Amino acid sequence: MILKHMMIDFHALRYKFSGSSLSFEGDSNSLRAYISSYRFIVMVITCACILAVDFRIFPRRFAKTETYGTSLMDLGVGSFVVVNSFVSRQARNITSFGWKTAVQSIIPLVILGFVRLVTTAGIDYQVHVSEYGVHWNFFFTLAGVSILTSVVNIPPQCSGILGSLVLIGYQFCLTRGLNRYLLSNERGTDIISQNKEGLFSVFGYWGMYLVGVHLGNYLFFGGRSSTFRSTRWVRIRVWILCLLFWLLTMVLDRYVERVSRRMCNLPYVAMVLADNLQILSILMLSDLVPGSKISVLEEAYNRNLLPTFLLANLLTGLVNLSVDTLSASPTTATCILLVYTFVLSITAGIAHFYGIKLKLG
Repeated sequence: MILKHMMIDFHALRYKFSGSSLSFEGDSNSLRAYISSYRFIVMVITCACILAVDFRIFPRRFAKTETYGTSLMDLGVGSFVVVNSFVSRQARNITSFGWKTAVQSIIPLVILGFVRLVTTAGIDYQVHVSEYGVHWNFFFTLAGVSILTSVVNIPPQCSGILGSLVLIGYQFCLTRGLNRYLLSNERGTDIISQNKEGLFSVFGYWGMYLVGVHLGNYLFFGGRSSTFRSTRWVRIRVWILCLLFWLLTMVLDRYVERVSRRMCNLPYVAMVLADNLQILSILMLSDLVPGSKISVLEEAYNRNLLPTFLLANLLTGLVNLSVDTLSASPTTATCILLVYTFVLSITAGIAHFYGIKLKLG
């Protein structure tokens, strides 16, 4: 479809989660290299998966889970929220974010949400209602997170406490019966019942974002400074936090509730944070390898993350309208995916070569 109900939302690279306008300092071993590489990795994997999942060659174990469990695509939405909250304006102690900026960020999300709703209905594309609801999609979720973050505007040093309280309160409601309501296939005629999964999961994503802001401020910036900490300081603490969050995930998954992306419960948030910190910690081992840590292709993608993902969604829609993906042979599917990723990369490369940087919304 044209604006696919995807594992992530490209506008998470903008509005409240935007980090694409960062001014990084330092050499190739700086935190700029690590964060840029991670954003690039998440983008490339996501762009590949949103189309590959429509073909039979894509392993079903990597597709999104229906109720409880974990998979590659389950990590997508959470990973983009987290990785961009790490370097958001709030995490960098930039307090110039006002209502005008918030409205400018929210309106494109709402518009894209309605465009996605209309286009999927127009082409009669099969939508998994159990994921977000009848009318809801992740664009609306991000708009809700943006609104809540704008209304409750607190310092990054306090956002972790608020995020934790939101997540604990939401998880308490889930274990008291809300989870049965959200996982039930029964729906009423009211707007809340029709879109119960999307509406209630907003609290989980909001809490995740707030915790990510606190971690980004603590790890990468610290205090009231908007400049990066030393890499050695960050590396040690990232590894420690990674282990702590994995332990927390195992405890929550076993004794509280199993991981569920559909509800964005507390175990899911802990797992996403642990996974993101683990990948960052692995990338930090690149200090052991001499040479530049950022490739030209990484720079190209990071320069236009939002437009690149928009192009990926448009190309995905074109492929789905032109090809019966479920009937495509493995050879045909592989060729289509190779051409698709090549077009994305060459477009991003050309834009980077000519110094083009698009800002949508």
